[in-house]
Amino acid sequence: MTIYPAIDIKGGRCVRLTQGRADAETVYAENPADVAKEFRAAGSEWIHVVDLDGAFTGEPQNLPAVQAIVAVGLKVQLGGGLRTHAAIERAIGSGVSRVVIGTRAVDADNFVGDVAQTFGEKVAVGIDARNGIVAVKGWVASSGMSALEAARRMDVLGVRTLIHTDIGTDGMLTGPNFQAQEAMLRVGKFRVIASGGVSRREDVVKLAELARRYANLDGVIVGKALYEKRVDLPDLLALARG
Repeated sequence: MTIYPAIDIKGGRCVRLTQGRADAETVYAENPADVAKEFRAAGSEWIHVVDLDGAFTGEPQNLPAVQAIVAVGLKVQLGGGLRTHAAIERAIGSGVSRVVIGTRAVDADNFVGDVAQTFGEKVAVGIDARNGIVAVKGWVASSGMSALEAARRMDVLGVRTLIHTDIGTDGMLTGPNFQAQEAMLRVGKFRVIASGGVSRREDVVKLAELARRYANLDGVIVGKALYEKRVDLPDLLALARG
């Protein structure tokens, strides 16, 4: 199981939002690359980056900050505003290891199928759900599609990695929605990266136990708990490896 420490970028700075709300922002660092260096020094190989401005506007806005993180030497998984082939190509050309498609994933066209075929393992789909329904456009709009229905569609389209975020727990430090994550693991052949709610070491222990039962649980994204020092990254990395 892989631990994905998270960096959310807004206005070029490292921030965290509570449940994705732009009016509930906490700034943790002026330079996201400095945070990435700390994560790498702790032993991380991957990092999950969200361009929040891109998610809200529909077009990546913080690629220079993302490139600075890539230069640190981590594998970067990037989401936020990647809604065209051109945007995906720019991100991958900037050194990003995996892009995350969110809003466009629920469109009726074959955009996801096309990019999954073109870019293969470099593409993941983010399924961000509030009360089991997929939220889009920076979590400010509802798609009307259930998370499990969306996941089944992604499986048919050949998507190999899903990032499943439970919005209700994101940034709340109340623990993950284990029931929702387990339901997602049962849907298809894709790998699942769990996101939302990790608040303590025991949450990761429980997810590691889930990974022993479900081989397709790829990892977990950890954000606010790291910034508020509720968990120790080297400890979580050792836990995930063991």
